[in-house]
Amino acid sequence: MIAVVSLIFAAGIFTGIFGGIGMLDAMAQSMLYLILPALGLYLVPVTVVVSMSLTFFVSNDAFYFGVIPIVAETAKQFGIAPVEIARASLIGQPVHFLSPLVPSTYLLVGLAGVEFGDHQRFTLKWAVLVCLLMLIAALVCAVFPLTTT
Repeated sequence: MIAVVSLIFAAGIFTGIFGGIGMLDAMAQSMLYLILPALGLYLVPVTVVVSMSLTFFVSNDAFYFGVIPIVAETAKQFGIAPVEIARASLIGQPVHFLSPLVPSTYLLVGLAGVEFGDHQRFTLKWAVLVCLLMLIAALVCAVFPLTTT
């Protein structure tokens, strides 16, 4: 419990310093140069795809405290609310749980008597499909409107 609380405080301090010295804004401005203005409205679906792939390879902490604040700040420049980027980043979680970085998955797979690689090969396609279906449902229900606010 102490490790989790320490991590939360450290992430808050890091994010505060990151935003307070202007580095977050500078990185967002740099990202703006890479994104064509016509494609800026599609940052939400792009965030979903990036969250599916990136959280598989990096920890949740690195993704949510390092990448998402930059994407959210960039999205604000296109009129997309940061809460939409936050919601979009959560859609990739089914793929993240197949990552070798998630200890609970090792425990569950071990208790089931299944090899971790076999589990990944079988469930990865289903996890990606679930994520894409959630994205489509969110777009249809206008949870992530493709218009500016």
